[in-house]
Amino acid sequence: MLIVWPYPGGVQRAVLELKVANGVTESVILAGLRQTWEYLDRCGAEEGHLVISDRSANKSWEEKLYHRTENYQGRVIEVWGM
Repeated sequence: MLIVWPYPGGVQRAVLELKVANGVTESVILAGLRQTWEYLDRCGAEEGHLVISDRSANKSWEEKLYHRTENYQGRVIEVWGM
């Protein structure tokens, strides 16, 4: 999803990639980072966010909720777990 938000003096452009996973693995995050980076490049957006929805029934919300900052191919992408 590309979010375009005009503000006085410019426009903010952000990519938001959503992934649903059962038991989040690093491979799901890595694939999401690659896809988010491609969208950032294609859209000319300044910021990227990857949201992972973990559907595991055996995990508590505390285990599913996290935030981390990743640097992928020279671009900063915020990763959010939920």
